[in-house]
Amino acid sequence: MTQYLISFGPHAMDHIPEEDMPAVSKAAHAVIQEALNAGVYVLAGGLDDQRASIVATDGTASDGPFPEFVGGLTVVEVPSHEEALQWAAKIAVACRCAQEVRAIGHDPELDAMLREADGHRHVDGI
Repeated sequence: MTQYLISFGPHAMDHIPEEDMPAVSKAAHAVIQEALNAGVYVLAGGLDDQRASIVATDGTASDGPFPEFVGGLTVVEVPSHEEALQWAAKIAVACRCAQEVRAIGHDPELDAMLREADGHRHVDGI
């Protein structure tokens, strides 16, 4: 299966009146619960309106930009792009804004690392 990033921009929800936000939150949580129940949920969240920390190759950190491209995100793991689009449609309705959908590239070496780490957890009794 493939993981898909479903996201929206940092100002995509600016049109929603503050008094409507509890209903939006409730609707968004309902979609996440549905994804959990379906076994496709990987992660979800919103980015705080704060500067990014940029860490250089030497380990020094500096202030970066405020979120420019992603305000909120959900990652689902589903068998097809079409199914990812269906989840994005549910999120779009709940969050009252359009969603971007992108497949996350497959990395066989990372898959092998994860399988090995999972094997160590089971051997170690975790």
